[in-house]
Amino acid sequence: MKPFSIARLPKIVFGAGTSAELPGIVRGLGERALVVTRPGFGDTPEWRRIAGGFAAAGVLVVTETVSGEPSPGLVDEIVVRARGAGAARPDVVVGIGGGSVLDTAKAVAGLIVPGNSVADHLEGVGPGLPYRGPALPFVAVPTTAGTGSEATKNAVISRRGPNGYKKSFRDERLVAQVAVVDPDLLASAPQELIAANGMDALTQLLESYTSSKANEFTDALALSGLAAVRDGLLAWFDDPSGSGAAAARERMAYAALLSGICLAQAGLGAVHGLASPLGAQSRTARPAARSSRPRLASTSKRCRPVSRTTLRWRGMRSSAGCSPNRRKRRSNRRTRKLARRWSSGWTRGAGTWTCPVCRPSASETRRSPHSSPTPAGRA
Repeated sequence: MKPFSIARLPKIVFGAGTSAELPGIVRGLGERALVVTRPGFGDTPEWRRIAGGFAAAGVLVVTETVSGEPSPGLVDEIVVRARGAGAARPDVVVGIGGGSVLDTAKAVAGLIVPGNSVADHLEGVGPGLPYRGPALPFVAVPTTAGTGSEATKNAVISRRGPNGYKKSFRDERLVAQVAVVDPDLLASAPQELIAANGMDALTQLLESYTSSKANEFTDALALSGLAAVRDGLLAWFDDPSGSGAAAARERMAYAALLSGICLAQAGLGAVHGLASPLGAQSRTARPAARSSRPRLASTSKRCRPVSRTTLRWRGMRSSAGCSPNRRKRRSNRRTRKLARRWSSGWTRGAGTWTCPVCRPSASETRRSPHSSPTPAGRA
């Protein structure tokens, strides 16, 4: 087992009905709360119940609403209003909503005390100043099952247009003090949101599992999350209000939480790397399924496992393959041999291309554009 370290995580309160504990949790962190939500949430029975709890606990609440991914200007405006609130200046920030709401609340919590612009701390743009803190206590309450922002240390900030960007404000001090994950808050999600968020969680779990930074700890969580997606996503999408919906929502809330934990520890991959520049230019931010049913491939007799060692040699990892101890014992020569044999798209002894997972029939096999059966640079 290789050495690993785990970065800061929030205290996690998970389960149906746990949002009832939110007022008491917030009161333990402060008396004045800035609550960031999505438009329309203030008219829901869930908010009326939570607001009543805040009043009973003696918490003074000021609300802000966020629609769409936060921009630097939006975050800075909320920070300016919060700092100028006088006696109502918050001492705790609560985010109740999807990933954009949680990222906004996270960034605001980190900037109310220092008071500078979020653009000062974005990775790869602006002055890149180190974050000096401190951050106000932040409580994350997700109402979607996808981004896992309740468990991460970064807030994604976007600016659209020709010179747009999608960058992170990242620091361990931005991690939520408490994440309250109540699957009951997902009950009103429409099918297109279930599909899009579910595919986001699935992608994050897959990318974290195949990351070269993954370890035994994150692998265990990722596999558990993938199993929850397998059992929950289609069941919830197909019948959002049926008898099995509550259990399916619970599985997807759990999967999304684990996806956030895993990406915070092991990182992501190419899908999210491509989503950043695309999201800066348009509203195509993450792979979304719209109203169509998500298509999750099933394992068939045609599938063949890809060696985990092979994919590590290529900068990736797979769910199939050998044990960690056996991988360690393999030499570079053995790894290269396996890579030539099992590399994505190559069959042994023939210059043909195949799917890295499934063996196509003879009619599906096509000739490689290369003259050699071994890809250039992989020998």
